[in-house]
Amino acid sequence: MRTMQDQNHKSAPQSPSADGLAAAAAVASKKGGLPPVHLWNPPFCGDLDMRIARDGTWFYLGTPIGREALVRLFSSILKREEGKYFLVTPVEKVGILVEDAPLFAVDIEAEGQGRDQVLRFTTKTGDNAIASAAHPLRIARDGVTGEPSPYILIRGKEDAALWARIDRKSFLRMVDFGCHEPHDGDSWFGLWSSGLFFPVIRSSELA
Repeated sequence: MRTMQDQNHKSAPQSPSADGLAAAAAVASKKGGLPPVHLWNPPFCGDLDMRIARDGTWFYLGTPIGREALVRLFSSILKREEGKYFLVTPVEKVGILVEDAPLFAVDIEAEGQGRDQVLRFTTKTGDNAIASAAHPLRIARDGVTGEPSPYILIRGKEDAALWARIDRKSFLRMVDFGCHEPHDGDSWFGLWSSGLFFPVIRSSELA
């Protein structure tokens, strides 16, 4: 495996921790499925100069990580604790910066129609999730502009939840799969999936 230093040869010398994390993630991924990060509680080893941008791009030492496979490895050992994000192995935990959500949904597929509809999302790092009680949708509204930002829960729950921001093209496609339904004593535009209705915006706001 090429090292992070190979990927960012124009950057400052890398922390040896980055290579160790990549190697540990590669070993864990060979066992099939996602590594059991919820069972790992290694000592904190400090912060790594790694950042996940709002559009899902991963940066190391200020430079985008170009290898998709390497990004997927790092995403497989993501962990959230008390609102902060870490990359973890059984023996090491390092903090990273996440500008918005740690994952980024880039595609949506719909099966069925109406209340029988099922919506499947795919993230930039290869995760798949069907909108459901286990993987709810939520809409955040900008406090100034009111612009909606959609998210779907991909892994974990409560304080350990890892959400994916849904990209704009997928959000626009979601509109095609939506409908108006009574909700909380009002009419809402939203989406059905897995027998649940996920409200997006009041119908009156679309008039």
